[in-house]
Amino acid sequence: GMPERRATMPPPSDIVKVAIEWPGANAQLIEIDQKKPLSSIIREVCEGWSLSGSEQFALRYADGPQLYITEQSRGEIKNGTILRLAISPTRAARQLLDRIQSHGIDARLEALKELAKLSADPTFATEFINMEGIGTLARLVESGTHFGEMLAFTLTAFLELMDHGIVSWDLISLSFIKQACYVNQPMVDVSILQRSLAILESMVLNSHSLYHRVAQEITVGQLIGHLQVSNQEIQTYAIALINALFLKAPEDRRQEEHTNPLDQCLTHVIRGNRPIKAEMAHQLYVLQVLTFNLLEERMMTKMDPTDQSQRDIVFELRRIAFDGENDPIGTEKRKAMYTKDYKMLGFINHVNPALDFTQTPPGMLALDNMLYLAKLHQDTYIRIVLENSSREDKHECPFGRCAIELTRMLCEILQVGELPNEGCNDYHPMFFTHDRAWEEFFCVCIQLLNKTWKEMRATTEDFNKVMQVVREQITRALAMKPSSLEQLKSKLRSLNYSEILRLRQSERMSQDDFQSAPIIELRERIQPEILELIKQQRLNRLCEGSCFRKLGNRRRQEKFWFCRLSLNHKVLHYGDLDESPQGEVPFELLTDKIPVSDIKSVVTGKDCPHMKEKSALKQNKEVLELAFSILYDPDEALNFVAPSKYEYCIWTDGLCALLGREMGSDLTRSDLDTLISMEMKLRLLDLENITIPEAPPPVPKEPSSYNFTYNYG
Repeated sequence: GMPERRATMPPPSDIVKVAIEWPGANAQLIEIDQKKPLSSIIREVCEGWSLSGSEQFALRYADGPQLYITEQSRGEIKNGTILRLAISPTRAARQLLDRIQSHGIDARLEALKELAKLSADPTFATEFINMEGIGTLARLVESGTHFGEMLAFTLTAFLELMDHGIVSWDLISLSFIKQACYVNQPMVDVSILQRSLAILESMVLNSHSLYHRVAQEITVGQLIGHLQVSNQEIQTYAIALINALFLKAPEDRRQEEHTNPLDQCLTHVIRGNRPIKAEMAHQLYVLQVLTFNLLEERMMTKMDPTDQSQRDIVFELRRIAFDGENDPIGTEKRKAMYTKDYKMLGFINHVNPALDFTQTPPGMLALDNMLYLAKLHQDTYIRIVLENSSREDKHECPFGRCAIELTRMLCEILQVGELPNEGCNDYHPMFFTHDRAWEEFFCVCIQLLNKTWKEMRATTEDFNKVMQVVREQITRALAMKPSSLEQLKSKLRSLNYSEILRLRQSERMSQDDFQSAPIIELRERIQPEILELIKQQRLNRLCEGSCFRKLGNRRRQEKFWFCRLSLNHKVLHYGDLDESPQGEVPFELLTDKIPVSDIKSVVTGKDCPHMKEKSALKQNKEVLELAFSILYDPDEALNFVAPSKYEYCIWTDGLCALLGREMGSDLTRSDLDTLISMEMKLRLLDLENITIPEAPPPVPKEPSSYNFTYNYG
């Protein structure tokens, strides 16, 4: 009766089966009862190998970062895990602290190597720090007697320990900073340089007083040297430190920090002939955001109409356009003519053009741009103004009003004044190729605006229409990531008004081709088949699986995990990976799984558990838009942040399809439109009056598999 029934019941959830290793002995296979205190479990394990003094021991994971197991973390032990009996964190910390101060060089090196690894463990770190370990490491660095590998391990351990946030950075001494500034020394070892840069970056970001000390010791100028090396990792750390110095600089210092010859170096970094890694791209993006943010102050400054020096700038714009160098006519006589000139310059307020600059944004930034154009591209400026002042009244392009609106638009497109986002790598290489890239960009765009105005034969009533076309021209050109201003110009040349009309037309064509009743009926007949096709494609993609980044680790080494759906669509398999996978990840490698029948729901964005936590990555927009979670029985959640909008749509659709819900992503909407309109066009093809092309179309390359074929039912 009873015992047979017991045999088929699953084991109680608080029992975990694990293997435990100890050097030189056979592993023990034991069942850990999660209700018993760890200390009594460790005692039993020690008795199994007849070891005494069980309070001196602890359990660690045998693989990965080999973390110590604590009462807080024991809940994460899974069935089948391999553990290792090890000396307790307290004992390990005490031993290592003695060994790193020993006389023998080799013994000390071994100890530092071990310490560098163990310091990532929060349990060990707490013990080591309580024994004044950080002070000891700092003294080793300050003594200046450590070089090469030994120093690299010392700095690594120091950085790992500080990263736990147990001790405040403010406690670090000045002599440590002076020593850690290996950044200024010629011919320093790469591994040491990398650690130094990382430590300095953490100091600057984490402590106000250290920022000032580091800023005294190190200038952006010195860091620029490190951008000229060929090692991309060093370049990345150097830019990260430049960004940190820049983020923390007080307002008045920001401008100086930036007048350095950063641009030539960055050109070297970007033009280098190898691909730019994600972390480097992120640091370049941050640098670019911070650079554009220098414009914010001028953008938000209104013109003060009573300030003579500001009025003089407007006066100067007028003089360059209409007077040439000398002004022979008496000043009074000119006053009346000025009003006419200001009207020709295209200001809204002819009598007092200063009033045109009282709106923020763009504020005084627009005036700065106009003056730059008038002084540095004088011929262009005079041509634009005179060309428009000689047109018949309706068609002139008002230079002043255009320049002000354009400046506002460029600030919006480049998001001047927004803070950088954690997950974003989207930088524009061309802005690193000229030290006045912003002003030059404005000069290119104002000429574009003038040209588009003429192509559109616009009048003053069309002002907003022209601005919309110009905005489209600029955003389309920037999306192609031109690498220089020259390239930008040639992209803009090809995006003239008639091309924009053609693009708009072809995009509209695909939207509202078919409106008549029989066609709408045909569309409704086709739709279910197409939706089924899309659903199959999404599920096939889930079976192939995707790689996701683990979030929140500040170090530059990325951590990944992988998730894929079993071929019978019944189980989701997932597990950690050491690096981003090349090719297929077999199911055997993925240690964890969730039965699809246990899934309760899929949530996205703000509703995800991992987006509710305090630190949720500065609640940044990009990450929020890519976040989704699977909620499953009992109260578990598997949290994702998709690598791209495309993967986000594939996964949220696929999971909805698995649960029998509607696929609601933008991708499904656009796939549905594309496939339906293709299918409609095919069914409505009429071959009369159609010229068959001479050359056959190119054959596309073979797909990786053929499980997307479509059946005409």
